Amino acid sequence: MLALATAALLLSGCAQLGYLAQSASGHLALTRAARPVDEWLADPTLTPRLREQLLLSQRLREFASRELALPDNNSYRRYADLQREAAVWNVAATPELSLQLQSWCFPLMGCVGYRGYFDRQAAEAFAATLAAQGAEVQVYPVPAYSTLGWSAWLGGDPLLNTFIAYPEGELARMIFHELAHQVAYAADDTEFNESFATAVERLGVQRWFAASQGQGAAAAWQRYRQGDQRREQFLALTLRYRQQLDELYRSTQPDEAKRAAKQALMAQLQADYQQLKQGEWQSYAGYDRWFAQANNASLAMLGTYNGLTPQFERLFAARGQRWSEFYAEVQRLAKLEKSLRRQQLQAVAASP
Repeated sequence: MLALATAALLLSGCAQLGYLAQSASGHLALTRAARPVDEWLADPTLTPRLREQLLLSQRLREFASRELALPDNNSYRRYADLQREAAVWNVAATPELSLQLQSWCFPLMGCVGYRGYFDRQAAEAFAATLAAQGAEVQVYPVPAYSTLGWSAWLGGDPLLNTFIAYPEGELARMIFHELAHQVAYAADDTEFNESFATAVERLGVQRWFAASQGQGAAAAWQRYRQGDQRREQFLALTLRYRQQLDELYRSTQPDEAKRAAKQALMAQLQADYQQLKQGEWQSYAGYDRWFAQANNASLAMLGTYNGLTPQFERLFAARGQRWSEFYAEVQRLAKLEKSLRRQQLQAVAASP
């Protein structure tokens, strides 16, 4: 996830002052709370579990730069305990009969399809104002964000308590994803940025486990594969209904007919999820929270993070699975106008 905090430091105007204040103070508080991992490891009161996870994080960090050619800087070499469940809470919004995310624009970063808050109540208050205007909204916790390398002077992006306890594969995904945001960034194209980072995380985790040895490596891989399989099934299910809803909203049916069809599709989505959960997933409840809040906004955000991931994975293969060539091509694409960028991504990914 990309940070709005750094961009907010550049905002001006009365309408943005409140957002500016919470973004700047929240990000600075987060960076001030971080200390080098070595200092934490030297603390005799550190719990064995946190010590183990911090050591793992540094092995992952070294692997990211050495084997995945991701930036070798101070990011994820410090750790902070924020004493809360999320780094930020994002607010996303769509119209009642559309999957088009409302966007907010900032200097340098361009326009993005969400707005981030360091305080949950502030996020919910902003969401309430959007809902009062007729929007469908989602407020969701975000465990980490990237400042695109802009906060190097503050020590880089830190490890956080919000994700440090993740299982090995999930911790690898998080670190690889956020570091990927420092490689390439296209203003006004959240889907491009997030899908690229998702592709890097997926490819990177496969490389990590392929190189892993020692006690517990096989078990960690199996645990990751099980979670990844559920994630793929979740995406297959939800993106199928996302497509059906998008086709419905774009149709020429009257709004009342669209509302009725939408209600039926959302009900069937919930029923299909319960069947998957109680059947193949054997009552695994890890996605209950998402489905309890499922609406246009949550479905729209799913497309943002995964819509172009297959194209990036094919592009990686087309560049001979060489990271430097892959990144160079992504950086080139990021500089293009959006429609041309999509056209060339499709073409390059499809080329032999």
